[in-house]
Amino acid sequence: MTLSIRQPFAAADLTEWQRALRAQFPIITGHPDLAYLDSAATAQKPQAVLDAVHTYLTTTNANAGRGTYPWANRTTALVEETRDRVGRFLDDPAPERSAVHFTSGATEGLRAVARDWLPRFLADGDEIVVPVADHQANITPWLEAQELLARQGVRVEVRPMPYQRSSGDYDHTGLAELAGPRTRFVAVTHVHHVYGGDMNVHRIREAVGPDAVICLDAAQSVGHLPVSVTALDVDFVVFSGHKAMALPGSGAVWARQARGPQFAPGGWAGTPNTVGIASLAAALDWLDGAGTDRIERWTVALAARLTEGLRHLDAYEILGCQTSLAAHSTVQRRRGIVSFRHRDIPSGDLGFVLFSHGFMVRSDQHCQGAAGERTGSVRVSAHVHNTPEEIDRLLSVLATLG
Repeated sequence: MTLSIRQPFAAADLTEWQRALRAQFPIITGHPDLAYLDSAATAQKPQAVLDAVHTYLTTTNANAGRGTYPWANRTTALVEETRDRVGRFLDDPAPERSAVHFTSGATEGLRAVARDWLPRFLADGDEIVVPVADHQANITPWLEAQELLARQGVRVEVRPMPYQRSSGDYDHTGLAELAGPRTRFVAVTHVHHVYGGDMNVHRIREAVGPDAVICLDAAQSVGHLPVSVTALDVDFVVFSGHKAMALPGSGAVWARQARGPQFAPGGWAGTPNTVGIASLAAALDWLDGAGTDRIERWTVALAARLTEGLRHLDAYEILGCQTSLAAHSTVQRRRGIVSFRHRDIPSGDLGFVLFSHGFMVRSDQHCQGAAGERTGSVRVSAHVHNTPEEIDRLLSVLATLG
């Protein structure tokens, strides 16, 4: 079967902008025969980030807060300045009150909130809401906190987040009905790592009221679209640096410090990942320069092009909202992430086939919670370095397998 792709590209006006940015990724330009479509797993790094890492390691490398010589002082300043940089990137309305703590990534950040803050906030009989069809990293820590409190004689009820069956989005009406005076904490995801949908977090505050604490897993949004804690009215934002074009082993927790006790990771902090922090500062600078609003427009358009093509291929099942597949749909679009299955070819095999044609995608269950998809799928996740031509080539290959 062949597929004719004629629809115009929705972000064509950004083509020259995108071409200039794509040229800044050495691993992409160095492998023109390959299409990296796994940015939801980890993002590739622009030259500016690689240069910042090299400069730090060859001019300043030292421990932070443990010396008085110039290299140590510059490293300490870098760490503190990057805390401020994170706050500005997240549109922090009150940086004098909030806090930023660096972690090894989103998983460790969520676990730090669950381990070091949540037990001090909850009392016997309180309730928390957990998104049981999202990533395991935003489920397991809250269940571990419940178990920890139970061993201390504190009973906490876990309420599963309600979902809309048709779209995979949160059921905000159902959440409002579920939430009560003992609903103290709600864990949510900004962009779903399988369905690619913006989970409409801005509606969560209205659903749960003014006093509940909201913790946002922003692993798939920071670096991919604008994230404003002012607009979202959440209390924690947790993200991974490596998915925002920084080095692996870097990440951050932003805490509003307005509801409940002050957040501070427990125990002795030890040596921070200074080179990771240097890479994060450079990545945020690069993303601001590129414009996360334009990055979002570009990747949403790529996802729309892919779903438009896939919906004409009967051999494939597209996961998530079915009413947003057409390129001209007015329904909220996927944020650069599209997951699908072939009706006959196992997803793992399909992933190998696609790599033989030069496409790097993910093919498994994507670490989803027990209430999510139990059958594997292929996940395509685009970023600013990807092109509509790569999507068209991918669709052409998929069409031959129908």
